[in-house]
Amino acid sequence: MNQQHPADQASSPVGGPTLRADGATLLRDGAPHRLLSGSIHYFRVHPDQWEDRLLRVRAMGLNTVDTYVPWNWHEAERGSFDFTGWRDVERFVRLAGDLGLDVVVRPGPYICAEWDNGGLPAWLTATPGIRLRCSDETYLAAVAAWFDELVPRLAALQASRGGPIVAVQVENEYGSYGDDHAYMAWVHDALAARGIDELLFTADGPTDLMLDGGTLPGVLAAATFGSRPGQALDKLTGRRGEQPFVCAEFWNGWFDHWGDPHHVRGADSAASDVRELLDLGGSVSLYMAHGGTNFGLTAGANHDGTRIQPTVTSYDSDAAVAEDGTVTPKFFALRKVLTEHRGDVGDTQDDRWIQPPVRLPAQALPPVSTRPLLPALWALGAATAASSPLTFEQLGQNAGLVLHTATPILPRGSSTLSILGLHDRATVYVDGHEVGVLERETSHRGLTVHGQGVPVRLEILVENLGRINYGPRLGEHKGILGDVLVERRIVHGWTSRSLPLDLLPVDGLWAGGATGEPGAADSDRADAVGPQGVIARTTLDVDEPADAFLALPGWTKGFVWVNDVLLGRYWERGPQHTLYVPAPLLRAGSNTVTVLELHEVGSDLELKDEAVLGEPEEYVEEL
Repeated sequence: MNQQHPADQASSPVGGPTLRADGATLLRDGAPHRLLSGSIHYFRVHPDQWEDRLLRVRAMGLNTVDTYVPWNWHEAERGSFDFTGWRDVERFVRLAGDLGLDVVVRPGPYICAEWDNGGLPAWLTATPGIRLRCSDETYLAAVAAWFDELVPRLAALQASRGGPIVAVQVENEYGSYGDDHAYMAWVHDALAARGIDELLFTADGPTDLMLDGGTLPGVLAAATFGSRPGQALDKLTGRRGEQPFVCAEFWNGWFDHWGDPHHVRGADSAASDVRELLDLGGSVSLYMAHGGTNFGLTAGANHDGTRIQPTVTSYDSDAAVAEDGTVTPKFFALRKVLTEHRGDVGDTQDDRWIQPPVRLPAQALPPVSTRPLLPALWALGAATAASSPLTFEQLGQNAGLVLHTATPILPRGSSTLSILGLHDRATVYVDGHEVGVLERETSHRGLTVHGQGVPVRLEILVENLGRINYGPRLGEHKGILGDVLVERRIVHGWTSRSLPLDLLPVDGLWAGGATGEPGAADSDRADAVGPQGVIARTTLDVDEPADAFLALPGWTKGFVWVNDVLLGRYWERGPQHTLYVPAPLLRAGSNTVTVLELHEVGSDLELKDEAVLGEPEEYVEEL
């Protein structure tokens, strides 16, 4: 492929930018203007609910909505682009415009967003030797091909061409990652060369470190923060001189990790800082105005330097408009501030958009039927043989599970089985029985297995807990990156079975559980230390589809489908204990609920009256 620099490509601007800076003033079509924006991610909201959520944030007093565009949502396989259905970003943008909202688009190519791999495709980060988010030629070639598909779609929807897009972000918080200014200039020019003639801006935390790395001369530098707006303005003014004060992300809430507290922020705290920001003449985008859900296997993960921190399925983020569309006390506190600074109320008093959505009543679902997990997994797809366990990247797999099988001799008595380079979690079976779980941080210490000096069927079911979306570990590979050891001896001769749960037919998973287990398995073996994983099924009968919150009391860890849609993960460690079921996923009559439980079956499934996202812990200081 011949790489052409975007600056050398022809662009066809139609008119001047709708938004522009005049000193410290932001002008829209020549008149002073204030962006009162909020984030809604089309990819985290069922498309049948886009209009509802947009109308709710508009009723809060917003005049603009912003969204990221996750590259891996549209090009999951290299060269195969999808902009249909749930991925129809153009329809989302047009809908926002039809409802009277301006749109800010943040196309990356990296978005963070607590989204798997920060939005970068797994096939891209699997490329040998590639360097991400810099002037690496292989990386730039892939970005150029992606922008060739995406950017003309956005350019056609700019305000200068009759659409609602008034601004486009260059990369995303780049100063938190690197300092390749030539790369940032390349992204800027790539957007302009493909037709972006509306306002271009960068966004970074208001610190010297971040602004040093992420800003560009002559390009509006917006900031991202959740408190102390006066300090942010002082920092920007001291470095950039007179320019409009724009907060591209105001963190009025926060997201959660599995095993950590549920983060909340008080309504008064958020509203007070937004008021100060607006009193300083600033424009703001609430992150999030409505958070939505990490459906399927789309949730990313962080790493704090010592452990992986996988993000939960809910992306409620303690936003003003909750995961199911319910408006919260924060909605009303922010609406008061926003309408005061708008100088008009528009439709913000329209009570239609503050009514709670209809929900199914609390109820127990019928008792589940179960089938053993391992036979269900054996029945799906073909296994690939290799001397060592294959990684997700070697299997061409983005997310889900991989089942590795080998037949080593276990010495008589007790020995230690360990895994070097586990990313991220493994359930270990000997002759069909679960003998323990190894996790990324401790897998090198191993677990105890018992042998008789004869070959056993050793199986290791590895789970990708979400690809890291932020920081220098971005693009890390998944699976078993090293070796499996019995004491100091490496186990060779493996087959690896790819199980991308988000792509596999759930009916095939259930049908596979009915097949026989290969090989004899002695249920009295001393290795067996507890219950086994299962595939479970039940039904949810409804007269009229409505939203629901599904709970799995006593279940340990796994995945849930409603009909043929993978809702996401559940995990007993919390903080999240219900999964949001949007009404459009249900149909009148009988609906099938399928559970892949990795360890231990709990009591029957049930619906709750409201979301159970965990005991709240106030979260402000780190914002």
